[in-house]
Amino acid sequence: MLLGVQMGYAQEKKIILAFGDSLTAGYGLAREDAFPVVLEAALQARGHQVRIINAGVSGDTSAGGVSRIDWSLADKPDVVIVELGANDALRGLDPELTRKNLITIITKAREAGAKVLLAGMKAPRSLGADYVSRFDPIYPQIASELAVPLYPFFLEDVAGHPDLNQADGIHPRAQGIGIIVENILPYVEDILQQE
Repeated sequence: MLLGVQMGYAQEKKIILAFGDSLTAGYGLAREDAFPVVLEAALQARGHQVRIINAGVSGDTSAGGVSRIDWSLADKPDVVIVELGANDALRGLDPELTRKNLITIITKAREAGAKVLLAGMKAPRSLGADYVSRFDPIYPQIASELAVPLYPFFLEDVAGHPDLNQADGIHPRAQGIGIIVENILPYVEDILQQE
């Protein structure tokens, strides 16, 4: 074993758990166009030895995430990207519950030895200014409280662009996923480069 290390044999792949909802799962897309697959390819193209597990479940809320985080950590990921909350907002759930659930998920991931990247979400503006003002700040608040890196808005440069989204106006097309990956890539690389 020591000889292998000294001779510089291939380093072990780092495992990234993409833990989210339909935006992570790749709803309406071919498997190869889903966020985890495209991100893995982008990271590998930049020389990172990684394997990304797609732990996206369409329709999942932050409460659903809490109920499955323990078994999702069974593969002992090095990094967990937490992308949840969009369905909470679409259902108008209390943002305080979303905040508590996200904190639970992040805490469990860290206790399992993983680094965490929190992907922020924004409430649909159709829910009104009061809800938006209570929902949107939870992500920066959690990032500050728990000292975890925050990618401010998972759908940055994609939300609200009909050409980048499927007919439902919510789920990105393959081109939209490409933009998301390009935007989030530096954040993921930063975490991978931390010792």
